[in-house]
Amino acid sequence: MKSMAQMKYHYGLKVRIYPSDRQKKIIKINSDASRFIYNEMVAINKELWRLKQVKLPIDTIQNRIEQLELRQSAKQMSNHFQFLEDKRIDSLTKANAIQNYHKAWNAFRKVHATGVPKFHRKSYHWRYQTNCQYPGQKTALLTNGTVCFLDNSHVKVPKIGLLRVAGSQARLLKRICETRIGTVTLTKDSADRFFLSMQLASDTPFVNWPQNTGKQIGIDLNTENFLTTSNGDTVANPRYYRIIKGRLAKAQRILSRRARRAKQEHRPLRTSKNYQKQRLLVAKLHAQVFERRRDFLHNVSTTLIKNHDFVAAEELRSKNMLKNHALAMS
Repeated sequence: MKSMAQMKYHYGLKVRIYPSDRQKKIIKINSDASRFIYNEMVAINKELWRLKQVKLPIDTIQNRIEQLELRQSAKQMSNHFQFLEDKRIDSLTKANAIQNYHKAWNAFRKVHATGVPKFHRKSYHWRYQTNCQYPGQKTALLTNGTVCFLDNSHVKVPKIGLLRVAGSQARLLKRICETRIGTVTLTKDSADRFFLSMQLASDTPFVNWPQNTGKQIGIDLNTENFLTTSNGDTVANPRYYRIIKGRLAKAQRILSRRARRAKQEHRPLRTSKNYQKQRLLVAKLHAQVFERRRDFLHNVSTTLIKNHDFVAAEELRSKNMLKNHALAMS
C-alpha cells in the first residue's frame, strides 16, 4: 500500500459534524491534551536552552538536562503526567502534538518570519489531530480505515465513534479507485460549530481538468464595485459587513455590559451564563459575515477560472489602504 507522499494527487476535504454531548466532551479532552503536550514541549525546550547556557559541569544540571531530554516523547510524557493515560485520549493525538511542535521549529528555520514556537493559550477554539490507519488492509479506501465513511451521512472516528456529517463527501464516495486518508483534524470554532478536515491522496485526479476556452481577461479591484473586468463588466460589492454592522454593534455593547457586570460581581466569564449566551450570539454574527464573504469569493473566482484560460489582476496592497480611515472599511 502506497503512503500519502507516494501518491500523485492530494485533496483537502472539510465537512460539518454534529457530535453529541458525550462526543463533545471527548473532543474537548483531546484538544486540551494536545494543547498541554505542545506547551510542555515549548517549556522543556526553553528550560533546556537556559540550562545549556551554564558552562559549569554541575551534576544537578546535567541530570536535569537528561531528564528533560527523555521526556520529549509521547510515551515518556504520558508516564510523567498520569492524566494523559485517560482512555478517552487518542494516542495519535499526543504524537501529532509533538510532531506539530517539531514542524513549527522547521518552519522557523526555513522562514524566520513565522517566529519560534510559542505557548498555545486557552480559547473557545478546540483543535486536535489524529491519523487514519489501515491495519490488515491491502487497498486504502474511504470506507475501510480507522477513520472511514459508513455512508453519505456518517463517519467513524477513533475514540469518538459515529458522527453525523454534512458536506461534499458524497461525490468522493462514488470513486472506486484507491483513495487514502491521511491526517484528520477535528475543530470547534468560537460559534460552537464542529468541523472535520481530512487530507486525501490518490493516483487518480479528484477534479477533472477544465477545457481550454482560448479567452483571457484582466480584472481591476476597487472600492465602489468589487471588480471591473477588461471587457467592461462590473461585479457589485455585496457589502455584507455594512448590512449587519448595526446588529453587531448592538450585540457587542450588550456583551461588554455583561462582561463588566460579571467582573464587578467577581464571577469568571467562563461560568457566566448570560455572558456566554451573548458571546455566542456575537460569534454567530461574525461567522455569518465570514461565510457569506467566502461563498461570494468562491463563486466569483470559480466563474472567472472556468470561463478563461488566463486571468490577470493588479497587485493591490490592502494593508496600505487600511491606513486610510476613509477606505479601511471598504
